[in-house]
Amino acid sequence: MKVLHVITGLAAGGAEQQLRTQLPYMSADCEVAVLTGAGVVAEAISATGVPVHRLDMRGNRDVRALGRLARLMRAGRYEVVHTHLYRACVYGRVAARLANVPAIVATEHSIGREQIEGRRITQPIRALYLASELLGHVTVAVSPTVADRLALWGVPRSRIVVIANGVDAGAFRYDPRLRERTRDTLGLPRDAFVVGGVGRLEPGKRFDLLIEAMPGLDDAFLLLVGIGSRRRQLEELARTLGVERRVVFTGESPDPRAMLSAMDVLAAPSQEETFGLAVIEALAAGLPVLYDTCPAIDDLPPGAAPGARRVMPARLSAEIGALARARPTRLTPPRAVRLYDIRHQVKQLEALYRRLLGAQASEEWR
Repeated sequence: MKVLHVITGLAAGGAEQQLRTQLPYMSADCEVAVLTGAGVVAEAISATGVPVHRLDMRGNRDVRALGRLARLMRAGRYEVVHTHLYRACVYGRVAARLANVPAIVATEHSIGREQIEGRRITQPIRALYLASELLGHVTVAVSPTVADRLALWGVPRSRIVVIANGVDAGAFRYDPRLRERTRDTLGLPRDAFVVGGVGRLEPGKRFDLLIEAMPGLDDAFLLLVGIGSRRRQLEELARTLGVERRVVFTGESPDPRAMLSAMDVLAAPSQEETFGLAVIEALAAGLPVLYDTCPAIDDLPPGAAPGARRVMPARLSAEIGALARARPTRLTPPRAVRLYDIRHQVKQLEALYRRLLGAQASEEWR
């Protein structure tokens, strides 16, 4: 079975890292097409031997990329096209139809109540998404929350399949020596209490709340891992509050395990999430987690993630301060990490591919 994954970009984001995590566990012959900038995730995928095709799309209206993508699909004779993220879903499903690909799957990673991939949801955005959705066969929702939002948009429930994101627990296992090396590299004192934030530096992630907590945490440091449009504003906020020396921006990181090993707590104050992958990865690294919104935790049985606690924004600074004083030891990864094992997710995805290909073969036979 030959599969082409089409994704908008391959910078270090949740959907991008999820694809990177899936690929080594897939038995299918997989390749990746990236529409825009490649980034560190593209380099990591290429290093494993998986071909990465760069379409060099110059913007949302660069329709020439549609032709290049369709030609790639025809030449590759892919049996399945699997798209990820908004632009790739729109262009990828159209191209797959033009190339007569037998099975067309999309994963919806990022649809929120008011935003999708950090942008406000407008009627044209929604209409274009729904029109392209009709060209595919199935849309995978990464959580029941996402499935409900797709249904509210008008996607028929019969075309939605819930397959939760997966985590490779071993890839995030805590390493004390890696912790020391990473802190030395980043200029973090080995004995300091380090608060971590992981994700795109965009308004919805509310990393400004973590910076605003720093003046009350005299000896603590903040480690922000990610890129985004708000970096300059966040840096200015740190300077205004006089804590710029205790706030470290790493940009893109090819080694999430190293970053998590360097932290003492992960704080995830995002006001809206579709899954909350960083929370599960942090639990796999043995970190306590303070979060505001996380469907990945909410969808689990009670007690499956004892290391994660919901904290309202008004209480975030106080809760971080309590942890800084208590200096908690590393935790054993909870049951939640096992429930989201990447192997289980990949097994479900490949079963879906086979089911769609079997259905197409039956239609052709009739």
